Amino acid sequence: MKAAIYNPYWDTLGGGERYTISVAEILSRNGYTVDIEWQDKDIKQQLENRFRLNLANVNIVDSVSRGDGYDLCFWVSDGSIPTLKSRKNLLHFQFPFKGVNGNTLINKMKFFRINKVICNSNFTKDIVDQEYGINSIVLYPPVQTDKFKPLKKENQIVYVGRFSELTQSKRQDTLIEAFKKFHDMGHTDWKLFLVGGVEVGAGDFLEKLKQSAKTYPIKIVESPSFKDLKEIVGQSKFFWSAAGFGVDEHREPTKVEHFGMTVVEAMAANVVPFVFNAGGHKETVADGQSGYLWNTIEELIDKTNMIIADTKKYRQIVKTAKLESEKFSYERFEKELAALL
Repeated sequence: MKAAIYNPYWDTLGGGERYTISVAEILSRNGYTVDIEWQDKDIKQQLENRFRLNLANVNIVDSVSRGDGYDLCFWVSDGSIPTLKSRKNLLHFQFPFKGVNGNTLINKMKFFRINKVICNSNFTKDIVDQEYGINSIVLYPPVQTDKFKPLKKENQIVYVGRFSELTQSKRQDTLIEAFKKFHDMGHTDWKLFLVGGVEVGAGDFLEKLKQSAKTYPIKIVESPSFKDLKEIVGQSKFFWSAAGFGVDEHREPTKVEHFGMTVVEAMAANVVPFVFNAGGHKETVADGQSGYLWNTIEELIDKTNMIIADTKKYRQIVKTAKLESEKFSYERFEKELAALL
């Protein structure tokens, strides 16, 4: 059996790429010869290094011809709807595209060739279904919860997300602003780690962050190894995310967090998440139970201070967060993907 995989964003090496390459890896372990369309053959090694997956039976090819000649095609949409040609076609939306004229007659015709439309969250599904006039299904991303373990905890806050303002800003600038206020309130023994990829779109944004972080115990970690990432997350007590801050999620849904895999990784490592109240965050974090949602910087700081002062509540949140993270495990993803095939 032959499978074709297409993702127009491979070189960003982000959560969407982890999702897609996990599909490729699972298919290759289940009897498929898997071809990925990409011009730079070095992308395979980059994907293996970043996501620690075995891609021995995955090939990088110049074109998968929209699935022509394949038994299965898994295609990540850039907002457009392709005319897919394999025996079975799965179209995947990582982004909640809105205002792209999706519900056209020609798109309706193209959807006849597509067996399943898959979204990475209910947030994405709601936007996509309305935009394209379809009824998609949700297959939550595969999070390697078994790889993230709690280590000896430090007075440390972490955020993990690429350094980029392309399409969706992760708003590390907001986290720096919040941490400065937190630090100046007397929390001088705490550190903030901002961790993420710099392969695409970092540029001036990253330099501005470095300048803003000067004189404070803020460490910017660029494209860390998986080992270093696990160590930083495992040692942290709190996970802060400002992805989507300052954005109206109804008007510009692509600019907020669509799911947030790194949030779940942190939860698996006994890290309490404090995430901006928008998008997919509301599906991974139950406010006051497995973590906290916040709307303003002041609220973020207040809730952080509250949990520092209440060690009993901290232990309860950590325990619940760990349990909730298992809902998004790699094993769960593999079983649900197999059911779709």
